[in-house]
Amino acid sequence: MKLRFLVFVFAVLAATSVVAQTSLPPAPPTPSKETGSDSGKSFGLYLNPVVSRISGSADSGPFAFLGAGNTSRIFGGVDYGAYYDFLRNGKATLGVDMRDVVLHGNSGSDLNSFMVGIRIAYKPSSHSRWKPYVMPQIGSGRSRSALSPVHKTNVQYGLSAGADYKLGKFVDFRALEIGYNSVTAVNSSEFNQPTNIGAVKMLNISSGLVFHFK
Repeated sequence: MKLRFLVFVFAVLAATSVVAQTSLPPAPPTPSKETGSDSGKSFGLYLNPVVSRISGSADSGPFAFLGAGNTSRIFGGVDYGAYYDFLRNGKATLGVDMRDVVLHGNSGSDLNSFMVGIRIAYKPSSHSRWKPYVMPQIGSGRSRSALSPVHKTNVQYGLSAGADYKLGKFVDFRALEIGYNSVTAVNSSEFNQPTNIGAVKMLNISSGLVFHFK
């Protein structure tokens, strides 16, 4: 719940910033190589389905995150959050992305990831509807195995890349986002068991709609 609360606070603060800026008197125009409605700062919200292939070392017992003897599982869930692009230089924009990813495996295990990333987006031209982006991320992953109520939280990091396609003034279609993450999920070695279980690797794929505001 704390992770979801932080995402909500970030969204409210960013939206407040956008409203405050639009209420101020317009600044004198400055020369720019690009013109059009896509210039300036941007705030976006999204709630998209996500599929993740999580792989790691085989484990056994009640703390086996991938299930006893398994080295990979398919997880599904939702990816929701917000981004704020605050700096533009030519065709590139720099911003911050904050998200919560909730995943559930068919084994009964689950993983809740709170991630903050630096978002670097690029628009090929003022007339292009495409806006690809790349985003290094860091945060925390809270995991639980199917056979135990114990949750463990560890540092999670990763890299995501995707592309948004402009559908309208306030809506983009996130054609595809692919992310690679690593986190030490709950496992037997964290409870003094005679095993050596390392971090799991995550390959995330998501798509959906993004609602943005200037």
